[in-house]
Formats: sequence, structure tokens, C-alpha cells
Amino acid sequence: MIIKQIIDAIQDDYPADFSHCYGCGRLNEDGHHFRTGWDNNQTVTIYTPEPEHTAIPGFVYGGLIASLVDCHGTGSASLALHRKNGHEPGDGMEPPRFVTASLNVDFLKPTPQGITLKAIGTPEEVHPKKFIIHTEVYAGDTLCAKGAVTAAVMPATFKSS
Repeated sequence: MIIKQIIDAIQDDYPADFSHCYGCGRLNEDGHHFRTGWDNNQTVTIYTPEPEHTAIPGFVYGGLIASLVDCHGTGSASLALHRKNGHEPGDGMEPPRFVTASLNVDFLKPTPQGITLKAIGTPEEVHPKKFIIHTEVYAGDTLCAKGAVTAAVMPATFKSS
């Protein structure tokens, strides 16, 4: 599996008020800084776990995988609605922000440490303000986890005044 960097990530366009998520917030100094972009009609997040993301020696902690699926899902929903609205990351238009309504992760194989992970998502619109993102997480060529995130447009009550 060829791994390429995400150049135009949707998280780069989130306003500062909504860029503090531990998983994908660019302004969270201690966070993972997951970045999600398009690869044709699928979404992709690339991430290399750190040694502290260990469950048992040699394997990645499942909570990190769940966090990756979660943030990949909300970022993918943002990408999908942004594209539906005629925009792409980096075009200067603020993208919609999503929150997680549900998260499901199935761990298929232990995820080895020391290998870059690739989350690949397929957005499915189920409502004008709600998407389900079906995600597969690979370590190299090995499918390690599958997940689904139901993402809803962030309610106005989440916005700071």
C-alpha cells in the first residue's frame, strides 16, 4: 500500500474556535493532529502511532484506533458536505463542522506498532445534516479495524458567543 501525505486537509480550514479536538485539532498541542482529505471519492487520514500509543509491546492501543475512526468520520462528513456545497479544502470557504452522534469500531486484527496507519472512508449521506462514514483502518496492507461514524452537523449551541 502506497502512503502519501494529505496536502489539503479539511481540519486546516476549521475556524480556531473549533480546532482544539484531542484527535484532530490543529491547535491542541498535545493532540494527535489527524488530517483528513480526499483521494478521489474516498476520504483518507494517515497517521503514525507514537510509542506511547502501545496497548501491549508491539501493538497499538485500541483507543487510538477508535479515536482515529471517530475523527476521520467527522472530518469526512465535513469534506462530503463541503464538496456537496461546491467547495474543496483550501478554497477559502469555512467548512461545516460535525460532531459524533454514534461510533462503532470492530477490531479485526491486532494493529502492529511501528507502521503508518491509513484510514479510508466512504461517506453516505443519510440526511441533509447527517452522514454515515464507513471506515477501514489499514496497517500497511493489513485491514486491522472497520468502523462507522454517524456524524451530525454541529449544533449552533456549540458555538462560542
